[in-house]
Amino acid sequence: MSEFSANHEETYDMLVIGAGPTGLACAIEAKRAGFKSVLIDKGCLCNSLFHYPAHMTFFTTPELLEIGDIPFSSPNQKPNRMEALEYYRKVAEHYALDVRQYETVVSVAGSDGDFIVHTTDRFDRRTRHRARKLVIATGYYDLPNYLNIPGEEMSKVRHYYHEPHPFFGLDVVVIGGKNSAAIAALDLWRHGAKVTLVHRGSAMHPHVKYWILPDINNRVKNGEITAYFNSSVIEVREDDLTIATPEGPVTVPNHFVFALTGYHPDFSFIERLGVKLDAENDRCPVCDPSTLESNVSGIYLAGVIVAGERTNEIFIENGRFHGKQIADDLKVKLGVAV
Repeated sequence: MSEFSANHEETYDMLVIGAGPTGLACAIEAKRAGFKSVLIDKGCLCNSLFHYPAHMTFFTTPELLEIGDIPFSSPNQKPNRMEALEYYRKVAEHYALDVRQYETVVSVAGSDGDFIVHTTDRFDRRTRHRARKLVIATGYYDLPNYLNIPGEEMSKVRHYYHEPHPFFGLDVVVIGGKNSAAIAALDLWRHGAKVTLVHRGSAMHPHVKYWILPDINNRVKNGEITAYFNSSVIEVREDDLTIATPEGPVTVPNHFVFALTGYHPDFSFIERLGVKLDAENDRCPVCDPSTLESNVSGIYLAGVIVAGERTNEIFIENGRFHGKQIADDLKVKLGVAV
């Protein structure tokens, strides 16, 4: 392993870990307030959005995805993934944001006023960055909720759904009962896969979007998609899997499994920074709701991680405003006139 690079020894006013929409919004607001910032991401710009289903449509309108007062123009009432990726690229370009892609944060040292962030790139080369303040905007999409069942480690089991073509004519099981599971099941069925849906609830979740819910329910009612409710997959094998149902175990043929059972923030990383999690409040990190500064001086939280395990409370639509809260506090803490 090479020695630490000395190329980035300048001290930034703020370093943002995570270059998704919320992280970008934080860097933009800091820049508008006169601060020098840098963003670090282990993947590409808006890495989570990039890994969403290829033809995904957002559940919201373009203006609710806007950051930095840059209009999001779209001919569609609800923009799609490709439009969003293009929009955020243009915003990053417009503000000339310093984004370090494909750098993984391995450790953080120092304290308020002089943090040292150690990173590695794809070739295991190490770099360190210095910053007066840190913002953690790492989202939650990188860590799936595992089933912890025999066979889950097999390559046929996937926790992300991208596109339907590779599964034409195959037996596919989709596990889950919320939006991502419903969308994947419908997309796979419409492109020729033989789909079985397994959900531990008695029906699809009532919060499935209103234009999706009747579609999936009708496909199940018509027998076009086989569904097992109040059920769970208990073992996956090479050519089939077993489902525990109210009537007893059922074995079905299977080529691929999409376990779309949700995701969670990287709580261990947050705790390594010294940030406390409130066990009695869905592991929400301790932070000042007005400034978003955590219990560790100089470390701020932004985006969905603020809500702990309640990952359905914060989206781009409301997380995008966290940057302004943090920038306003930086003006006070770093002595910049408002």
